[in-house]
Amino acid sequence: MISTVLTWALQRRLASIAHFRDNPHDVQQRVRADLLHTARGTEWGRRYGFADAPSAQEFAQRLPISSYEDLYPEIERVLRGEANVLWPGTVQWFAKSSGTTNARSKFIPVTRESLHDCNYRAGRDMTALATLHYPEVDILGGKTLSLGGTHSPNPFRPATTGSRVGDVSAVIMQNLPAWAEFVRTPPLELALLDEWEEKIARIADHVLTADVRVLAGVPTWMIVLLRRVVELAGATTILDVWPRLGLFLHGAVAFGPYRELFRQLIPSDQMHYLEVYNASEGYLAVQDEPNSEDLLLLLDHGIYYEFLPADQWEATEPQAVGLDQVELGRTYAVIISTNAGLWRYKIGDTVRFTSLAPYRIRISGRTKHFLNAFGEEVVVENADAAIAAACQATGATVRDFTAAPVYFTAHDGASRGGHQWILEFVQAPQDTAQFTAVLDHTLRQLNSDYDAKRHRDLALTPPLLTVAPPGTFERWLARKGKLGGQHKVPRLSNSRELVEEILDELKK
Repeated sequence: MISTVLTWALQRRLASIAHFRDNPHDVQQRVRADLLHTARGTEWGRRYGFADAPSAQEFAQRLPISSYEDLYPEIERVLRGEANVLWPGTVQWFAKSSGTTNARSKFIPVTRESLHDCNYRAGRDMTALATLHYPEVDILGGKTLSLGGTHSPNPFRPATTGSRVGDVSAVIMQNLPAWAEFVRTPPLELALLDEWEEKIARIADHVLTADVRVLAGVPTWMIVLLRRVVELAGATTILDVWPRLGLFLHGAVAFGPYRELFRQLIPSDQMHYLEVYNASEGYLAVQDEPNSEDLLLLLDHGIYYEFLPADQWEATEPQAVGLDQVELGRTYAVIISTNAGLWRYKIGDTVRFTSLAPYRIRISGRTKHFLNAFGEEVVVENADAAIAAACQATGATVRDFTAAPVYFTAHDGASRGGHQWILEFVQAPQDTAQFTAVLDHTLRQLNSDYDAKRHRDLALTPPLLTVAPPGTFERWLARKGKLGGQHKVPRLSNSRELVEEILDELKK
């Protein structure tokens, strides 16, 4: 019975996807109107006249573009239990993530509407598209192994048992509707364990005999789990354990560095991969065509989109454009207004449009330099503070630095990644090992996602420090034609291109 109802629901979602593909602007204007109507009685709605049903132009003129730091005073009030601030009612759930400069973690409101009309609707979309393109996998005939985080009491009102904060994956799993829980494994008591070493071990043991058809999660942790399952089963590849495995729904980090490793673990031409662009703020896009890296923008999920051109990122009064004004090939920062009460919110991601009919994008980076190859979300402010702490502890002075990921490889048998830091010192540290340890410790204090990945070295190894001789970065800038003026060495990058160029410079 559940399977029949779910099949019907998936068919409806395919029809809805086709509708917003063909009518993107009508759908987005309806989303904006619905958001304003619903929130008209909130404090934010009264402040900006939502009851007037402002047009798209009036909406952009009335409301400022806001970062998390800008919205934090209102978000903190919501965290403390105030009702009708940004969205009607009292919000009980919050997605916890890193990437802010004013605290160790961000707390993104997750409302009932955002759960059902954004997160779960996107889940149905992914399942519908996968069923359409890969019917041989027979998704509903087996189990989807979903790997997520954990949640804990809201630290702003710990006495309130109903309010929780946690990874968005944990928030979603804890509140899953029956149709999703029907096809999911492992059970919640394992999926939401907060001790990752125990979690991986117990989940691996539980799913060893399950009929797993689909994997869903972040590549970083899925690699760790798959290797544990293979080891536990005494198998050669994961297909020896789950012969009907045929699909991996992945997101959160770039998949390119992991692709060959998954091919090694799952050596089958019948294994398929579907990418989703999800964030703590909601699901924004999904890969809707096989063998394409482009992602279809999700337009009827309670999110109204605007886009900020690169030349407006640092403007005093930045001017965003609507979906009907974007151009192919240009880089835009994503601005969203959502059914969780985020209004003209700058999430920090940048995208590039690859198609305007329908609207498809590729994620191009962040508005700031960052490290997020493994879901750690280390921002430049984190790096600067960690370098300063390490210098103070060791009597060192840093002239310049850059950092990039050390990725998994398909051949070395490692199940963890890491970060390589290249530093040029004015005054070298008395003890480089101590410098590295303080750098690592400070990052763990500042950034909860980095700390989680570093826990017992499960997903991230300690930083790898490379000391560059004086003049290294200056020579690199000169070779790139960027010496002098406002040109600077990028601090953090998810690509190893810069690091490899610096390493080549060292060899010379």
